[in-house]
Amino acid sequence: MAARIILITSLLALASPRALAFDPSPLQDFCVADYDSKVSVNGFACMNAKDVTVDDFYFTGLDKAASTSNELGANITLVNVERLPGLNTLGVAMSRIDYAPFGLNPPHSHPRSSEILHVAEGMLYAGFVTSNTAQGNLLFAKKLNKGDAFVFPKGLIHFQFNIGDTPAVAFATFGSQSPGLVTTANALFGSKPPIPEYILAQAVQLSKTTVGWLQQQPWLDIAQEYGQPLVQAN
Repeated sequence: MAARIILITSLLALASPRALAFDPSPLQDFCVADYDSKVSVNGFACMNAKDVTVDDFYFTGLDKAASTSNELGANITLVNVERLPGLNTLGVAMSRIDYAPFGLNPPHSHPRSSEILHVAEGMLYAGFVTSNTAQGNLLFAKKLNKGDAFVFPKGLIHFQFNIGDTPAVAFATFGSQSPGLVTTANALFGSKPPIPEYILAQAVQLSKTTVGWLQQQPWLDIAQEYGQPLVQAN
């Protein structure tokens, strides 16, 4: 009888929405990412605890503005598990976003995480678009001032635009150690290999000539998830 109760309880726990975690759940105090491990797991294998140091939990540089000298007028300093090994299995990440006057963090989505944005300096126009509904794809957008916060639900396309004539700064927090990034225009027109022109032309109702031109553009990624952050301003 006791065994049946344990089995039923376990099945109910697995069926509960609260049991559905998208990041690996920690089974110990920490699991510092071992970037050199050849073991394939969901996330990163754990470094030997004897080799862990305080610097595995430390990141510096979020006080410095990143260069916004690019076509979008924005830049992102991302702090995820690929850059801070101590985040492994903890289910969090963050970033600093710098915007030049009228700079844009273009429409994009995070397939593995929701996001909360806090405006530290300046004014932003930020919003997200819902998935398909009977009323269409609904836009929820608002002007944000210094001290404001705004939530972007997981997986939905969202953006931020600096509507001021001075630089702006925001900090974003994610509910995943590796939230993922799909920049809408880059994915459509900059995929490798490219999506066939005739498919995109029909999908976006543009000529194949226009689609071909769009596919030739150097689509910029200002939030590279891997490697070192982009060059910072002095």
